Amino acid sequence: MNGDKKDLLIRIREKYNKLSKGQKLIASFVMNNYDKVAFMTASKLGEKVGVSESTVVRFANALDYKGYPDLQKELQELIKTKLTTVQRLELSKNYDEEGFFKKVMQADVDNILKTVSELNTESFNEVVKSILEAKKVYVFGLRSSTVIVEYFSFYLNFILDNVRIVPSGINDILDQLVNIDEDDVFIGLSFPRYTKKTIEVMEFAKNKGAKILGITDSQFSPISEVADITLTAKSNMTSFVDSLVAPMSLINALIIALSMKEKDRITDRLKSFESTWEKYDIYINK
Repeated sequence: MNGDKKDLLIRIREKYNKLSKGQKLIASFVMNNYDKVAFMTASKLGEKVGVSESTVVRFANALDYKGYPDLQKELQELIKTKLTTVQRLELSKNYDEEGFFKKVMQADVDNILKTVSELNTESFNEVVKSILEAKKVYVFGLRSSTVIVEYFSFYLNFILDNVRIVPSGINDILDQLVNIDEDDVFIGLSFPRYTKKTIEVMEFAKNKGAKILGITDSQFSPISEVADITLTAKSNMTSFVDSLVAPMSLINALIIALSMKEKDRITDRLKSFESTWEKYDIYINK
């Protein structure tokens, strides 16, 4: 996003009177169809409005963007938080029924590749270090993020004995966090559409002195403003379904990094688990 992160639509309204005739046509179309423009090329937008591709590029420059891709990127960030599930479902109509599954899966692959290329190694290592040094580790996320919370906590419990899943009920949250302090780590997970309660709970834990680790889709995510360290994993959607493939891959990387740091201790713990599983006949043995 641009420097001051001002809402794109507000910026268009402020600069509208200074735009050329062709640029005003683009501005009006963007204002009324920003959910569709977010996935249009500059040439396609120009064709739709009836202006040249160069006029579209100049329109982006007039709004203080380096080029159309930067404007489009901000539009895509904008719709993550402002589109309803029904509007997000409408986006999937841009795909043909034939081969649709390949496009969905390719989008997940692209999300992982972007996550890998943008991952900050220093921040990743700092998150691993913070988790290992914490007295207690609290993990919290709502709605679709609860899936990742459960998965992450399941494996963390093989490595550590101080992990707590914070329940989603507001009374339970306060009960679970009443004793959180500066020796603890709070891990908050949130992906579009971001929930208000996640931010409120993270702020509560931060005010109690805990170190806040955020896992989200962008450094511009609301939880990045609260977190001491933020790791990002792309979750660009093709429909109303949240893409959690890249976030899950990031979580896997964290789990493996933590297990390698605690290799000797985890070996003894896993042996104990295996004995219990065998004793109570947990798994099928053929």
